[in-house]
Amino acid sequence: MMQKNIIFRATKDQAETVAILVGELLQEIMDLIEIDVFHFDLEETKSRLVEFIEHEKNFVFVAIDQNTNEMIGFVTVYEGYALYAEGAFGTMAELYVKPSYRSKGIGKMLIQSVKEFGDQRGWKRLEVTTPPLPQFDATLSFYEREGFEISGGRKLKVVI
Repeated sequence: MMQKNIIFRATKDQAETVAILVGELLQEIMDLIEIDVFHFDLEETKSRLVEFIEHEKNFVFVAIDQNTNEMIGFVTVYEGYALYAEGAFGTMAELYVKPSYRSKGIGKMLIQSVKEFGDQRGWKRLEVTTPPLPQFDATLSFYEREGFEISGGRKLKVVI
């Protein structure tokens, strides 16, 4: 049977399933770098996601396998504004596709949905950050194949 996938913008009704996938994403990252850098609590993540979706702090797109009705991936994006970006732009915060569904065009479809959404909102650009570690070279290559360019700099943070 041919696999069919559908991408749509998530509502708060999908928050729990997306939150489960967030946990899978964070665990995969920690396994790759062999450091526990994330605190993940399913209920907190679900609650935060409901708030983000209801107040449009994040826009979430999900991929569903229509054959199984299973959620197989998601992307979250938020809107920002900067002078360097010439106004409004989007930043992808998380992108995840279940390992058994990778290399099947699902990530590409999720990014395309975000690009179309951003175009409708008047964004000038879409940004994403990936760790500058060898474990994420395949991730970097994926984004470059999707038209992203390295724009310099490193992502830094301070806890407040």
